Amino acid sequence: MKRGTTLFLKVAVILIGIPVLALCIFLVPKIANYAVELYPDMTYLKLLVFIDLYASAIPFYFALYQAFNLLSYIDKNTAFSELSVRALKTIKNCAIAISGLYAAGMPLFYLIAEKDDAPGIIVIGLTIIFASMVIAVFAAVLQKLLKEAIDIKSENDLTV
Repeated sequence: MKRGTTLFLKVAVILIGIPVLALCIFLVPKIANYAVELYPDMTYLKLLVFIDLYASAIPFYFALYQAFNLLSYIDKNTAFSELSVRALKTIKNCAIAISGLYAAGMPLFYLIAEKDDAPGIIVIGLTIIFASMVIAVFAAVLQKLLKEAIDIKSENDLTV
């Protein structure tokens, strides 16, 4: 396969990571400070916001790294290998972890939405959970299909 065919997707993976990094640097501290402003008697909310949002960034970037690796495997014509299956499994697990972290942080979204009278904040949290689960299911389906294709390929190689 030509190297340029996946170049666009590699650039897209990098461009997806840059705004999330900017959000982590600039927006997360503001959200944490805002949560403390809303509930001055609960100063531990700042730490919980930091833990929840930064902890969800770790599997996000790990999944992006695995997606980049998967595109590299495609470039090297090793897409039908166990490495690709493992990369898809890791992406699936990262998506589940992100969904779980946001589900665990939903009480924070609720507290901020209740005090600020902005129910859209809860919808944002639920959207992130739903999108992560869709990605996890999609990666699981691709993983299963790829594993079956590898099995069929190995059977065909043995019969020749």
